[in-house]
Amino acid sequence: MKTTRLLAGITSAGLLGLVPLAVGAPAQAVEPIATVAVLETSDPAIVVGEEAWITGAVRDAAGRSVSYGTVTLYAKSSRDADYLPVETANASGYLSFRHKAKSNTLYKLIYDGGASSSYAYGVSESNELPMAVQRKVTIKTNKLTLTGKITPDFKKRKVVLKRLVGKKQTPKKWRTVKTNKKGVFKVKAPNKRGFQFSVTVPSDQHYTGWTNPYIVR
Repeated sequence: MKTTRLLAGITSAGLLGLVPLAVGAPAQAVEPIATVAVLETSDPAIVVGEEAWITGAVRDAAGRSVSYGTVTLYAKSSRDADYLPVETANASGYLSFRHKAKSNTLYKLIYDGGASSSYAYGVSESNELPMAVQRKVTIKTNKLTLTGKITPDFKKRKVVLKRLVGKKQTPKKWRTVKTNKKGVFKVKAPNKRGFQFSVTVPSDQHYTGWTNPYIVR
């Protein structure tokens, strides 16, 4: 009996001794490195039909390029309820995108995060980048008759025409005309060539207004 109790004690002690070896401390999760997604453009306004040129980058807090994982460019036009994906690319310290915006548009860049063999990089999202889209204006002359066409969606709308006077091309009130159902207007210039004038197209919900100078030749 003594022998049996001694063996049981030894067995219990052995099992107790194994407990710390079997249960290890949990491994600590690696904290992702914070990143910054950047989106820029050198030309914040385009004419409808043109392509917007947008550049971007993914960097860490120290400004170093991040080239692990992917980024997606999103666009939200004035006609969209939410952002829609435009293009996905590999993360980099320099990114370039082209997109043909059909109306005033907001862009943003989202970095999905990534990892190298040694580091993990956190998700980041850029600020919104606005792109103004202007209507297209075409002016043709036949002697002194000026025919203008404004597209798209500009039927039965007013257009402001101003004379440009002197070397400084000071704008002076001239005419306000209305387009027809095709967005076309006609007006007769004063009886002289070299007449300079400007056309002002107002802004609305979908397009940004602008003023352009012209000359009768």
